[in-house]
This record gives sequence, C-alpha cells and structure tokens, in this order.
Amino acid sequence: MKQIWTSLVLATSLAGCAGMGVNPAGPSATARLEPTKGSTASGIVEFHQRSGAVLVTATVTGLAPNQEHGFHLHEKGDCSSGDGMSAGGHWNPDNMPHGPQSAAHHAGDMPSLKADGSGTAKASFTLANRTVADGMRSVVGRGLIVHKDPDDYTTQPTGNAGARVACAVVRPA
Repeated sequence: MKQIWTSLVLATSLAGCAGMGVNPAGPSATARLEPTKGSTASGIVEFHQRSGAVLVTATVTGLAPNQEHGFHLHEKGDCSSGDGMSAGGHWNPDNMPHGPQSAAHHAGDMPSLKADGSGTAKASFTLANRTVADGMRSVVGRGLIVHKDPDDYTTQPTGNAGARVACAVVRPA
C-alpha cells in the first residue's frame, strides 16, 4: 500500500511540474557573447523553452563594475560589424513601444544586467510569449546585445542604453 501511495504522489507531482512548464527536456539555444571593438565584455546566455515562455540564464564578465547594462535581443543574427550595429534594431515583430517587462514592450526588451564589483553580471528571468522553436516568436537567429549604459525603458526606440559592448547570435543548442 505504501508503494502505491508513493507512486501516486510521485506521478501527481511530475504531472504538476509538466503543467507548469518545468520539463527540462524542452528545446534550448545558446548565445556566446563576444566583445565589440574596445570592449572586454563576454559571456554565455542560455535560452530554455518552458511552455509558452523562455527561461533565460546569463553570465557576462568584463562589464563596468557596479553598473547596469542594457540587454536586448536584436533583429538580425549578425555581429560582423565589430561594433554590434550589424545586429540591427531591437527585435520588435509586434510594433510595440520600448519598455520594461511590466508594460507594453518590444519582444527584444529584457531586464538590464547588473554587474557586481568585479564586473560580472549573472541573471535569470523568463520572457513571456517567446519561443526557442521555429516561428515568428523564436529567439533563435536573433542578435543579442549588451550595452554600455543602463536601459531607461522610456527613450524610444532604444532605451538610451549607449554603445554595444558585446554581441552574439542566438543558436540552437
């Protein structure tokens, strides 16, 4: 009887986790940030599909210590220009204003990175209505940019986040 009860509890728990999008076997993508000219910023960003959202985890080094840095997905998966400008503007398939996650915003708008005293930023957050799978809402193939300055989340269309200090292309893992 105890074995049946334990199996029932385990099955119920697993079913609940699957319904919450906690399945670790979903599709994923990775972006390896490289410094733009004159910068030392670099890092790794992972994107994991979780139901109708994407879990983002980032570790970025070489940033200005104790500063915030704008962090955005851009239209083009192209870092060939050396200054990150070849990635184009913010990814904005729905023609929304630039803004924070709590208001109407571009699909490419993300929370700013906050560097510690050694210039390292670690972040983990979820992006709603994005996907790692193919399609219009996919993060795969987009440019990923870290900016020199914090995002003010009001200046249109960029957030006044300054120069691009690191660039990557989001690729399937």
